[in-house]
Amino acid sequence: MNLLELFTQTLDITLPVFAMVFLGIGLKRLGWIDRAFVSTASALVFKATLPTLIFLSLIKADIGVALDVPVMLFFTVATLGQFALSWLWALYRIPYAERGIYVQGAFRGNCGVVGLALAAGMYGNYGLSAGSLLVGVVIVMYNALSVIVLATYQPGQATNWKSILKHIATNPLIISVVVALPFTAFSISLPRWMMTSGDYFASLTLPLALICIGATLSVSSIRDKSEIALSSSVMKMVILPVISTAAAWALGFKGEQLGLLFLFFASPTAAASFVMVKAMGGNAALAANIIAMTTLMASVTITLGIFALRLLGWI
Repeated sequence: MNLLELFTQTLDITLPVFAMVFLGIGLKRLGWIDRAFVSTASALVFKATLPTLIFLSLIKADIGVALDVPVMLFFTVATLGQFALSWLWALYRIPYAERGIYVQGAFRGNCGVVGLALAAGMYGNYGLSAGSLLVGVVIVMYNALSVIVLATYQPGQATNWKSILKHIATNPLIISVVVALPFTAFSISLPRWMMTSGDYFASLTLPLALICIGATLSVSSIRDKSEIALSSSVMKMVILPVISTAAAWALGFKGEQLGLLFLFFASPTAAASFVMVKAMGGNAALAANIIAMTTLMASVTITLGIFALRLLGWI
């Protein structure tokens, strides 16, 4: 296979995902969708269609394959390392008031939508099932670490562990993983009509979620010069994914495992980071800038990353 064929195959994986994001930008500009639609659709995805997708992918999966403990353990350790590295950098390079926002933007990826969509496109059922379990780890870690770093640099804020645990316990994605595990472990099957209806409903998830991501992007805000946002974006989309993926390869991960880890590491900053910053009285404009920059960068950095890993024979 020559380089052109390899690059074309890489585009076949990434372009469908990012085409939907850019479609969302276009539909918003045309006025065909508005904030009310995006708000309603985003809530539908988070509360219903994405949990359904995760549930169905897990009950169809072989638990021995989906429950990839080494991948989950490495992702946990790597996330802690990314969090520590970005915070260490912020201590010396970022103004005090913006450090929490910088760190969250640098390590908190949109794994539940972008990472899962890319994993499904690249690895099919393995990507969906193993990725869904990994999303459970993601939710717990990202929420806890984000609150810690934001509370550290926002005056009058404290780390409320009771609130964190409540949000984690009531998170629809976490609930879908927990509910699905007994079905998978004991091979409990659902009626065919229910599975078919569930598939129809779950199929709304990725295109709708990706369109909403595009519709919420403020491309004009990126024009405002923001060195902090750019620094956090480069950390999120280039430096941390390269370091983490190289470390995974050095420890023996390869093929589907390494590919899944890379896609989750390389996902753009999660939109939830803006909500958390705004709720804690931080610089919401900076958080929005980081989300917009990383999302637009992702179409290039993830494509080049997959191409490079395939060229090296690592995945």
